[in-house]
Amino acid sequence: MYSIDLENRDQLNEKLGGGLPEGSIVLIEGKYGAGKSALTQRIAYGLCEAGYRVTLVSTELTIRQFLTQMHSLGYKRIETHLLSERLLFLHADLGKFKGKRELLKRMMDAKVMWRADVIIIDTFDAILRNDATFDALVKQDKGRSAALQIISFFRGMIGKGKTIIITIDPTNLSEDVLSPFRAIADVYLEIEMIEVGNEIRRSINVNRFAGMGEQVGDKIGFSVRSGIGIVIEARAIV
Repeated sequence: MYSIDLENRDQLNEKLGGGLPEGSIVLIEGKYGAGKSALTQRIAYGLCEAGYRVTLVSTELTIRQFLTQMHSLGYKRIETHLLSERLLFLHADLGKFKGKRELLKRMMDAKVMWRADVIIIDTFDAILRNDATFDALVKQDKGRSAALQIISFFRGMIGKGKTIIITIDPTNLSEDVLSPFRAIADVYLEIEMIEVGNEIRRSINVNRFAGMGEQVGDKIGFSVRSGIGIVIEARAIV
């Protein structure tokens, strides 16, 4: 297991049964604003603090925005991990070029990206939607076939002991594209979010957790707080 423990900080590692399985595919699914990025940033920081090497690809944040975000969540040692090359941060600037490009091929060919123990891609659906080949296959009703090609590459990586974490907004992909990723995921986490008055309540639904170290509950309530980061709540969305 890859521990993501932050001693005396939160209970996320404990709630996930001691961390994330080595050599696995982790799918974190949730709508825009649900907290996918905050969760992956917390996971990345915990992994770095535990001494693992991490690659984090963001389709939304530049390095400056990433650092600002991490400091706002109270993850103060983030520069240390970047400078020591324990963390490799890559910004996938999808708005830089006009039209769609061969993003998936470039990503798969980027050897430096896959040297880490854990590779996090946030958000993966944005890369899929802006990839020329993938888009062409989807338009030919071959979305499932296109997804399976990517999964084949992921399988090769996890066969080398890598753990791959991808985030997906399910409203941006069709069911035939989504279903293969859901089916192949060793860990499938779905984030729900509801508004109760002026309060936003979030919950992680643990739909699947293969290779767990200890028992993992079905739901994990959490919030995201400035200066603190992820906070595990006693109550979850029912």
